[in-house]
Amino acid sequence: MRYGGLIVLMLMGFLLVTAEFLPNGVLTEMAASLGVTPGQAGQTVTITALVGLVVAPTIGLIFPRLDRRSLLVWMALAAAVSNLLVAIAPNLVLVLAARFLLGAAISAFWSMSITVAATLAGPERLGRGVMFTSAGVSLATVAGVPLGVMLAELVDWHLVFALAGVLMVALAVALRFTLPSVPAAQASSIRLLVDTVRRPGIGLGLIGHVAVVLGHFLAYTYVRLALERIPDVDASTIVVLLALFGLGGLIGNIVIGLVIDRTFVFLSVVVPVVIAAAVISVIVLSGTVIGVGIVVLVWGFLFSSWLIVANTWVGHRMPDRLEAGGSLVVVGFQLAITIAAGLGGLLVDMLSVEVVYTIGAAMLVVGAVLFGLSNRVRVQGAA
Repeated sequence: MRYGGLIVLMLMGFLLVTAEFLPNGVLTEMAASLGVTPGQAGQTVTITALVGLVVAPTIGLIFPRLDRRSLLVWMALAAAVSNLLVAIAPNLVLVLAARFLLGAAISAFWSMSITVAATLAGPERLGRGVMFTSAGVSLATVAGVPLGVMLAELVDWHLVFALAGVLMVALAVALRFTLPSVPAAQASSIRLLVDTVRRPGIGLGLIGHVAVVLGHFLAYTYVRLALERIPDVDASTIVVLLALFGLGGLIGNIVIGLVIDRTFVFLSVVVPVVIAAAVISVIVLSGTVIGVGIVVLVWGFLFSSWLIVANTWVGHRMPDRLEAGGSLVVVGFQLAITIAAGLGGLLVDMLSVEVVYTIGAAMLVVGAVLFGLSNRVRVQGAA
């Protein structure tokens, strides 16, 4: 395993996700500076997910022959330009345009990371390689975004984005000199993506993946409302509970990443079921802070490792279609987030957070069932 390259991939995931959610921590200051409402400023996060929905399945079509090391270097530079433009943009329109570049970079990273990780770690340790990329995301959740908020308290928010841009430039240099050449896989096309989905068991698994991510985000998007049901809970307690989610995620990435290559079939079913139990428990155990804290820790431990599970499933089920499979996983992820954002808001306003959590848990169980059925289908030989 080439640990130097894997660590740089982890740092890329860390910096990209930190930049993606940085507006959440400086929303008030950003809105006031740009002369817009906080809700309008919040669209700077939404646009990255929408761009990802388009870029993930097409990045291989746009650059069918480009070496994947070079592609990641260019995407790191695109993210750097995005952050630097946000730092100097005088209005929301230009900020949104700049964030378009970041969304493209994030989706390209996730789509190509499985191919690069396979090159760095080897096919037999693919799951452990993917662990590094996912660990960067968990690290950003635990430390990256809070660090950005802390920096914004010390200096102007524009400087925080400028610093993120400079760090991405340094990362692009590190990518160029630590990653080996990674030739493009089989030339991508829409026909190839469709053919991949039509392989025995693959469509079931991908639908299950969407159901799992949808179930999680239906619940997690409104986790604050669920936590506020705890008697006499205050803002500081909620911060601690959310930190436990991030801490669980960081630990889960490491633990599950070490065993995933031998247990991915088992975990693809068990992880969604246990998350479903955790989601319901947040509602049922709302009378005890300690109980909810334990449940949130378990929830974070398991969901943060879901991309490791999904990408390892891709690596073992379709080793000849890593790029296509990686793109489809990213598309499913972004699609689920988009649906959860729209559907969850309607359900919370019309019904209650309890109903939303129940539906979320049900979707997680559906995802587990679909993965179980998918795993029973014989793997098709390489094409």
